[in-house]
Amino acid sequence: MKISQKGLYALQAIMTLGRRYGTETIKIRDIAIDSDLPEKFLELILLELKNARIVESVRGAKGGYRLRRAPEEIKLSEIIRLVDGPLAPFGDADQLRGLILTDPDHRALYSVFLEVRDAAAKILESTSVADILGYGSKSRKRPGARTKKKAKKDRTLSIVRKETRNKLSS
Repeated sequence: MKISQKGLYALQAIMTLGRRYGTETIKIRDIAIDSDLPEKFLELILLELKNARIVESVRGAKGGYRLRRAPEEIKLSEIIRLVDGPLAPFGDADQLRGLILTDPDHRALYSVFLEVRDAAAKILESTSVADILGYGSKSRKRPGARTKKKAKKDRTLSIVRKETRNKLSS
């Protein structure tokens, strides 16, 4: 599964808003600084999230953005589908089921793709923003526990192998 840069930025912005859920609104500039995101691109992402009723905006001197729902109620799948479309790289489940039925020579291959698609979807549909932030049902951290912010030196996703990262940076 591949998440676009826009999808990653949307998830990072949602996490920033989730950390401050229930306190105050956050200005775009502050979200951009906190998440190390380009402000102009973030404006477009927040507008899309607002139109989908995931975030809301408040005007005025104390205005900004905030989550419309609790972080426990926002699943990663919702954000990814909104920004990037289907969760899996193999098409939707109905399309794969159709191929399994109509292409007997490749049935086993399409069955594996369907299993991968279903597993990825299940994980993303059952993981909330609160889980990622460390105070959801899947977290081992206790609510309110503060962690030191990691240095933003290497922004490559950890699923990319180290050898591949080194080749890409040279």
